[in-house]
Amino acid sequence: MHADLFIGGRWVSAADGRTVEIRDPATGDLVGRAALGGVEDARTALAAAQAAFGGWSRTPALERAAILRAAASLVRGRIDEIARVLTLEQGKPLTDARKEIAFACDVFDYYAEEGQRISGEWRPARDSRIRSLVLHQPIGVVVAIMPWNYPIDLLSWKIGPALAAGCTVVAKPATETPLSTAMVVGCFEEAGLPGGALNLVIGRGGEVGDELVRNPISRLITITASTQTGRHVMHLAANGIKRLTLELGGQTPLIVLDDVDLAMVVPAAVRRSYSNMGQICIAVNRIFVANSVGDAFTEAFAEQAASVRLGHGLDEGVEYGPLLNEETRQRAVAHVADAVRRGARLVVGGRAPQGEAFARGTFYLPTVLTDVDTESLVMREETFGPVAAIRRYASLDEAIVMANDSPYGLAAYVFGRDLERCLYVAERLEAGGVGVNVNDVTELSAPFGGWKQSGFGRELGPEGLAHCLELKHVRIGLTAAEA
Repeated sequence: MHADLFIGGRWVSAADGRTVEIRDPATGDLVGRAALGGVEDARTALAAAQAAFGGWSRTPALERAAILRAAASLVRGRIDEIARVLTLEQGKPLTDARKEIAFACDVFDYYAEEGQRISGEWRPARDSRIRSLVLHQPIGVVVAIMPWNYPIDLLSWKIGPALAAGCTVVAKPATETPLSTAMVVGCFEEAGLPGGALNLVIGRGGEVGDELVRNPISRLITITASTQTGRHVMHLAANGIKRLTLELGGQTPLIVLDDVDLAMVVPAAVRRSYSNMGQICIAVNRIFVANSVGDAFTEAFAEQAASVRLGHGLDEGVEYGPLLNEETRQRAVAHVADAVRRGARLVVGGRAPQGEAFARGTFYLPTVLTDVDTESLVMREETFGPVAAIRRYASLDEAIVMANDSPYGLAAYVFGRDLERCLYVAERLEAGGVGVNVNDVTELSAPFGGWKQSGFGRELGPEGLAHCLELKHVRIGLTAAEA
């Protein structure tokens, strides 16, 4: 299996001929290779996007929408093929890979419709001889930088609104997961997208990513990454005064109220803590439980966490796969060790699973910690692994204070029967998205993004499209020019 770069409507090798190996995190086996681009390739792709911008931005919205819908249809028709590749290069179970790709197709369809609603408006003027027209026009060349944890989802969040708005795009996938991304880009080529409107450059962040961000051609940088990477991108983009959409790290809290339905909250919390092995920015890392239900919740949560089935994502019945690599696993190991050293109790997990089926992969058992000190790494930093830290609270306001005691603010959750109390909590949580009795804050038509060090700018919803548009005021004199 091999993926090339896609630049100016052509599949090409890297300028210097380099390639990168893609390996299965469950086995270490070679999945395929991809062209590994460099600075020259990044510049060529940006030039292609710039050259294509005039024609694509003037293409009627109806025609742009038709291409987005056609691409979505092609991806749906190949969902099993693309999902298999995604599982092999990233590790998630095949069922989850299919869901990710299906949602991405929905995003393309959504922005096909939203792009047709871009309109201007007349504004009142002080003088009856003057008309003021406000236009929304595409910002220009968009750079879309995706992570490895949800490469197809986040590709759609970035290129869907950009293409619908009339922008052209240079997309850079993570070097760990370029194969499935290239397959989706190929569907856009088949759908009739003009050459240069969407370009794919596979490369290292410090090389290709840096060039894409600082090059004067790019006008909007949309990236999902760690907070540390976000700071670096802000620094590089500053000289060009570029617009940024930064979806960065999270350290998501869940508050469990004393009147909660345990049969509802426990499976929801387990799923949100360990889905994709915790390698998701809205994974539940910190769980704050009312004293009165602390024992019952912890026992039920630990029991379900211990019973999940790990394995290769292509195997039938597997619920969770491996972590991406050894570095990711060692971060989880370090966070668990730090918590235990500070007095936490390890209830389940805390190690790699035993057996030949797991020997070559980067697996780690779903882990539950209780009585976790608030200064522990697992409470202060993003683990990005299958570790859930439980701490009890005496009052609701105490729980809110602990939940907000974090530099991050991407997502938060609250579960309880009393909706008035749930809303009391939701309105006070410092996060861009709050789930009340649901374990996901993602909705096609609603904005997604963070507060504090979780970033700024919004994806999805009309807001995701608006970020790809510039405002222009056209002031029109109906008679002679003003003195």
